[in-house]
Amino acid sequence: MGQTVKNKKSKSASASSRSKRRNRKREGFRFFRFLSSIPAWGIWLGAILIAFAYVFFFYYFFVDPYSFRWKAIYGKPQYPEGYDIRGIDISHYQEQINWQKLRNANINNDPVRFIIIKATEGVSLMDDNFNENFYQARANDFIRGAYHFYVPGLNVDKQARFYLHQVHLDPGDFPPILDVEKIGSETPQQLKKNVLRWLTIVENHYKVKPILYTSYKFKTQYLDDEVFNQYPYWIAHYYVSELRYKGEWAIWQHTDCGELDGIRGKVDLNIFNGSEAELHQFTIQEDDDEELLELEAEEADAP
Repeated sequence: MGQTVKNKKSKSASASSRSKRRNRKREGFRFFRFLSSIPAWGIWLGAILIAFAYVFFFYYFFVDPYSFRWKAIYGKPQYPEGYDIRGIDISHYQEQINWQKLRNANINNDPVRFIIIKATEGVSLMDDNFNENFYQARANDFIRGAYHFYVPGLNVDKQARFYLHQVHLDPGDFPPILDVEKIGSETPQQLKKNVLRWLTIVENHYKVKPILYTSYKFKTQYLDDEVFNQYPYWIAHYYVSELRYKGEWAIWQHTDCGELDGIRGKVDLNIFNGSEAELHQFTIQEDDDEELLELEAEEADAP
């Protein structure tokens, strides 16, 4: 009796399996009949649309956010014409720098005049190579600058104080610099408020307008406010022969794929929007009172 029940169940399962296979075959036949009913032009049109959708999504998610890197594969960086005051910006990503070679290096046949160095990020992160790079830049007669990488969502007062605690700028250095690239969880209104707060705190300390670094797209999308026009603008805009931004700007980071003697790998290349005299005037100046005291001291020491 038990064997009979098992045989019945086995036959029933086998019949069910055969029925499923027949249904799948019927569905397959229906699908192929459907395809055969479509005219050739319809199949070609569908294939073109699928290919277009694939290319679009691939570009949108994988190429456009990093377009400057993709473009760098196919040629050397462009060097905007009409400018001859050139510089670079560096961080620990450039690892150990050969300063003797860098001191004699050229960018498009122009010497390197200034070096901007990553100093701090957020409320506690110090760039590993900042102290060495900052010292070597001055020791090798470069105009130097130091920037803070703004981290949205962290206390902006603490970020400003952390920068001021770690970075000690001298006359002849660039004004302090704030690097703003991400909005994170902040609203555009919060971002503007916090960026302005950082700039104000640091300006009150150094008595000079800080430099605001961001990209052309980020500036126009999130920081397009007249309140920021009072600050010197360091703009990142890659692989264009001229800036689309129509406002005033001080420094243009025109590529992050530059090559230079003394630095292994790629490095950001920048140009200053002005003459050599304007470049020096752009730096932090000696306080008038300090200059007067030094002059008086020199006169007192004179025979």
